[in-house]
Amino acid sequence: MRSVDEYLFIDILIGGINLLKYFIDTTEALITAALITGFVFGYANAAYPKRERIIVLLGGAAGLVSGAVMAYMKNATSKIDTSMWNLRTFTVSLIALAVFFVLTLLALIFGRAAKKTEKKSVAADIMSFIAALALAVIVCLALLYALPTVLSYPYSVLLVEKSVLSTTFILKMVGILFGIILVYLAGLAVNKGSQRLGVLTAFILMSVVLLCNAVRQVTVCIRVLLTKRMIEKTDTLFEMAKFSSNNDHWFIYGGIIVAVFIPLILYIKSVNVREPYSNPAEHRKIRKKWKISRRWALLTVLCLTLTVLNMTAFKAMANKVVELSPVEDAASVDDENIYVSFEQVSDGHLHRFGYVTKDNVQIRFIVIKKPNSSSYGIGLDACDICGETGYYEKDGQVVCKLCDVVMNINTIGFKGGCNPIVIPYSVENGNIIVPIEGLLEYEHEFK
Repeated sequence: MRSVDEYLFIDILIGGINLLKYFIDTTEALITAALITGFVFGYANAAYPKRERIIVLLGGAAGLVSGAVMAYMKNATSKIDTSMWNLRTFTVSLIALAVFFVLTLLALIFGRAAKKTEKKSVAADIMSFIAALALAVIVCLALLYALPTVLSYPYSVLLVEKSVLSTTFILKMVGILFGIILVYLAGLAVNKGSQRLGVLTAFILMSVVLLCNAVRQVTVCIRVLLTKRMIEKTDTLFEMAKFSSNNDHWFIYGGIIVAVFIPLILYIKSVNVREPYSNPAEHRKIRKKWKISRRWALLTVLCLTLTVLNMTAFKAMANKVVELSPVEDAASVDDENIYVSFEQVSDGHLHRFGYVTKDNVQIRFIVIKKPNSSSYGIGLDACDICGETGYYEKDGQVVCKLCDVVMNINTIGFKGGCNPIVIPYSVENGNIIVPIEGLLEYEHEFK
């Protein structure tokens, strides 16, 4: 029998896997909003005066607040239709993007015309103000869309863990925190880096990211409209919706690829500095500026690299599918019972058996000899919490396939937690006898 310390170690190991999963999920959920916010803030700091910068900043603050409110509404009420909210959010965001591009272009035309006459253009200032307001709306809605998913994680975890003091709950929250820190640093690095690129370069990169996100938003809107039957289904629309659904991660990669240009351009600029200086003090100031720029470029590379690793290698490792061992043939089966001989299951490993009903439903049950004992742990290959996903053996432990919880082998056969559902059985003449009638009660679990 394993000691308490060994079980605690295994529990922490499983918790570490859960930490990684929530780290990955949080990063994937927030990275697009973080990149959009970083690019918009960077452009605003490079292109706008203080008034417009404050407007964009307020848009970000409004997004944080509205995201928290939306998370509460989704979990505490049944008034939120997520798909319809996404439709409204994306529609307004697309309109705001169109307004921004049109007014930015007009402000540029009016501003250049005013420069020729050496007069201040009031119309250009108004258009610039509204364009900044449109960017604030885009940032706000990007955060409103992304934040509720992550802010709802603690609520959904507590539905299973029941206590904020459990090791698993704490480790999952640490994973969420790490994910938030990573995307925050990524957004901050993009912000600081893009504002050092110059107005035109910052505008181009931001525009590409926003347009890439706009394509995704359009396809999601089409998907919602088709699902709600608000528009007529056509092959073209259906293929667009299906493509966006199956390849949503490529839109995230698109934003990351654009962000990679920030450190690349900054590095090229830093090694080809041609800024004039009149004394050593100015020269030191210029060198310090580009040294800081290289640091932001390095942070950008690190954050984006870790994000990509999260979405690829780490995700594959955390979500590795465990194949259940095959169902074994019992020693014998008659019209009333299934007989499992002691010889089949005396090796201390997990054994899986099954019975196929008249409706062609296979009802599985497991048998394992308990450590340092002559008794056996017997139960369905299913539990009340996780359903019929089943159990597998790893390093001498029985683990739930769905939630990765390690079973105490000595408690298998008893009710509670993620333990296998208890089934009736008896022991006679060197056989474990499982009545078929007792299995049929749980046919619905395996349908």
